[in-house]
Amino acid sequence: MVKPDRGVGGDNSTTRQALLDAAQQLMLDEGYAAVSTRRVAGMAGVNSALVSYYFGTMEGLFIELFRRGAERSYELQVEALASEQPLWALWEAIHDQSSTALTLEFVALANHRKAIRDEISRSSQRFRELQLDAVSATLEKHGVDTDEYPPLAVIVLMSGVSRFLRMEEAFHTDMGHASTIALVERFLTKLEGERRTPAVKGAKKPLDSRRF
Repeated sequence: MVKPDRGVGGDNSTTRQALLDAAQQLMLDEGYAAVSTRRVAGMAGVNSALVSYYFGTMEGLFIELFRRGAERSYELQVEALASEQPLWALWEAIHDQSSTALTLEFVALANHRKAIRDEISRSSQRFRELQLDAVSATLEKHGVDTDEYPPLAVIVLMSGVSRFLRMEEAFHTDMGHASTIALVERFLTKLEGERRTPAVKGAKKPLDSRRF
């Protein structure tokens, strides 16, 4: 049985990360309702008492799991938005399918847990401020009239389109997806040209309507 190694450097301890990894996998495989102290501990191969030791409650575990993912995503967006094609990078970051299932689980969980809802709200505000700075600068750089195309509206439209398409895809609905993606990407191409290389290491290739 793994001994607790909380304390100096405990935030990145092997045991703590194993518990978070286990909770994440359960959420992806079976949904947030399947995440319990016993199952998380069992998957991580540790005593169930360690869940309380590291996180206090299951809500505490969910919050830490969300923060871990949000921080990773934030770091990637900082790097992506600093690239030569920040709008393309933002579109790809928002549309990253690998994190969608987990995001949807947290949204569902937030309907029942105010603390999770508040955490998502704070994180969303932080992301929106980061995106606003980069998108505003990019639109101005390309001579776009920001009264006609407000940066916040551009961000909300890109985010809304992407998330709605992914939600529909989960229900095997794709009517109109290809043309919607093409419309967004024509706008990006007019401003920044054809997508060249991924903004960050490990990023996916530009979106392809054939994926739908």
